[in-house]
Amino acid sequence: MATPTGTAGSSAEADVVDVLSADHAEFLALVEQIQAAGDDEQRRDLADTLISELVRHAVAEEMFVYPAIRQHVPDGDAAVADDVAEHQDLERTMKDLEGVEPADARFDELVRHLERTLRHHVHDEEAEQFPQLRAHVPRDELVAIAGKVEAAKRVAPTRPHPGAPNTQLFHKTVGPGVGLVDRLRDRLTGGPTH
Repeated sequence: MATPTGTAGSSAEADVVDVLSADHAEFLALVEQIQAAGDDEQRRDLADTLISELVRHAVAEEMFVYPAIRQHVPDGDAAVADDVAEHQDLERTMKDLEGVEPADARFDELVRHLERTLRHHVHDEEAEQFPQLRAHVPRDELVAIAGKVEAAKRVAPTRPHPGAPNTQLFHKTVGPGVGLVDRLRDRLTGGPTH
């Protein structure tokens, strides 16, 4: 559930920009923790957590945020096309990262690539798209989208599926089943089970 945020002494429910911005900060902090960790097991655990959370975030964006950007933001279709391309790059990188041991030099290379792509993606959203959303979408709708995003993250896949379509229809119809399988796999392997 969205957490409250305080503004000028009043308390209001978080909107989708608040929720996604908090996710971004968490992702970048996890990248820094991966890079700073000295223990391979800790690096693997942190990378798996980052992958799980980033996949859920991307699915929720594709389901609910990108349609709002397309509908309300000038040149929204082009912005979303760029975002989807970045999501696909992130998914391929995360899939590769899943298969590499932390002691392998390629692990660090993949984390650096993930960080560069993620920082670019975060900058585009926070500097350009999010202000546009707030300028063109009523606050109550942004709060409603935040609730939908949080609900979607609870049932979304936890592992990258780079071959799957990055579409709202796919995520709404097939995604919950894929998410269920991923969470079962996580429980069986001791991976992230958020």
